[in-house]
Amino acid sequence: MSSSAGTVVDYPLYVAGKAMYSEQWLEVKDKFSGETFARVALADQAILDQAIAAAVKAEAEMAAFKPFQKQQVLLHCVQRFKALRAELTELVIREGGKPRQAAAAEVERLINTFQLAADAVTQLDEGRMIPLAVTSAAAGFRGMVKHVPVGAVSLISPFNFPLNLTAHKIAPAIAAGCPLVLKPASLTPLSALKIAQVLAETDLPEGAFSILPCERQAADILVTDERFKMLSFTGSDVVGWDMKVRAGRKKVTLELGGNAAVLIEPDTAITDALIDRLIAAAYGHAGQVCISVQRILLHADIYSEVKQKLLEKIKKIKAGDPNLDTTLVGPMIKEAEALRLKKWLEEAEQRGAKILAGGGLKGVLFEPTLLEQVDPDLAIYQNEAFGPVAILESYTTFEQGIQRINASRFGLQAGVYTQSLEKMLYAWDHLQVGGVIINDVPTFRVDNMPYGGVKDSGLGREGIQSAIRDMQEERMLAIKY
Repeated sequence: MSSSAGTVVDYPLYVAGKAMYSEQWLEVKDKFSGETFARVALADQAILDQAIAAAVKAEAEMAAFKPFQKQQVLLHCVQRFKALRAELTELVIREGGKPRQAAAAEVERLINTFQLAADAVTQLDEGRMIPLAVTSAAAGFRGMVKHVPVGAVSLISPFNFPLNLTAHKIAPAIAAGCPLVLKPASLTPLSALKIAQVLAETDLPEGAFSILPCERQAADILVTDERFKMLSFTGSDVVGWDMKVRAGRKKVTLELGGNAAVLIEPDTAITDALIDRLIAAAYGHAGQVCISVQRILLHADIYSEVKQKLLEKIKKIKAGDPNLDTTLVGPMIKEAEALRLKKWLEEAEQRGAKILAGGGLKGVLFEPTLLEQVDPDLAIYQNEAFGPVAILESYTTFEQGIQRINASRFGLQAGVYTQSLEKMLYAWDHLQVGGVIINDVPTFRVDNMPYGGVKDSGLGREGIQSAIRDMQEERMLAIKY
């Protein structure tokens, strides 16, 4: 199902592990050229209901699926994704507008995520002994706990990492023994359908997975239907928290992004490598990363030096064609998002913010932009920019800098550069975030680490082992002997 220039390719959806077409279609556009290059079959209410019923029917068989069987499925995916590296890279570039090097890196993370899940299947403990004889009344009892799958799970993945963030939902579900129904982002549905194509080659039980592009209104059943035992959503905070309210009795995990900050102490060597790292973290994939660097907090003693070095390099970067190996900043996902960010930028400038670099917009190409003197009450500071914009600000004491980071309504990850062990531990103790990254940017993520946020950044944790545990529950056994 690869396509060449000018050719529109049709992709099926997958219901209960089988490819099928529908009477409705969604066009998929090349995010740089605007050309329609693919269509995907859309699920209607009847198809969604069919998929949910199949998932519920498959619960017992998936729960009985042995660790070695799960591992075989996951390792098959690893090998097939390796063989499909080039095709998957091109797909992410075209449907997501992700620059080539970042797209290739995402394919590697897809492979790693499935490999980690395959490893986890045979490494996770199945349960533990519980000492029950803690009172005389329970002296004759022994207890054990085992982990069992919650049942059918509803998964909703975002556009910005259409392969890897989809993998972070599918692979743990398989490892946990949960049948799944996944809705990929409508802007980037093809990557998930390629994963589905590979899953369809395996020996998963019938009904174990359905991958269903669909309209948002039709997808509401994935949130509200009580046949699902869990909902896992990655996306905007407004949508995510509304879903939680409407999800009923099911478990809910939310990964909702943020306005990540990095703090740099004056004991840090301001090298070219550090400046390059900050730039890549702020502007890579046009800033459309949940843990993209949005706020750069610099100690007053190094503010001018870092600012100057950043500007020297940022002014040489142009937003451009994601097909090129040299491109760092590609297109934003759609023009409406670029216009939204432009409006926020203009509002900030009117309120006294200083644009040090960038700020220009041409279609979906937004110049990498650096600001200072930004009012913390403004939308571009308070909210997730999700675009190539970073804000400089100065602080005088380490404690003040930590307080500035915590003033955000978000709390996903934060980066802290310091050589002081005391300050590292202070940051770990006091930062209100899901992850503290020392001597690197908050954009750092390894696919086996617990990943998620607090406050408006979400609920629960991704990362293979954490996600598997979220998709399971404890079942107690007490034996009187």
